[in-house]
Amino acid sequence: MEKIKKIYFKYKEIINYLIVGGLTTVISLIVYYVSVYTFLNPDNALQLQIANIISWIAGVTFAYFTNRKFVFESDNPHKIEEATKFVGSRISTLLLDMLVMWLGVTILMFSDKIMKIISQILVIVGNYIISKFFVFKKNKNKQ
Repeated sequence: MEKIKKIYFKYKEIINYLIVGGLTTVISLIVYYVSVYTFLNPDNALQLQIANIISWIAGVTFAYFTNRKFVFESDNPHKIEEATKFVGSRISTLLLDMLVMWLGVTILMFSDKIMKIISQILVIVGNYIISKFFVFKKNKNKQ
């Protein structure tokens, strides 16, 4: 048990990031499915995208608060600025996701299932790096 604790504390940030990311995915999927099974029609292209956007907003909102508290343990008093950076970074990785899918599936004709996995790996790594070094960076002047 002591060995597990040691490993956890050594990799705490990454482990918590993966847990929070999994929960974020669950939140996003639940919101998406509730939307399309209750008030939006996924057969309508516009309503499908609205459901996707609503689920993305729910996921990013959940991710901001949980990453702030449990992953990066931010104590930045400028929460609006921090949240704006977080949303901006998530928009940038959403665009990366869309670019990878467009290049891989539309241009290169690879399997969308395989490209989605590759894309998600890039997005997860990108989100972590941007969050760690741009959004939730530690103040070096603080003890």
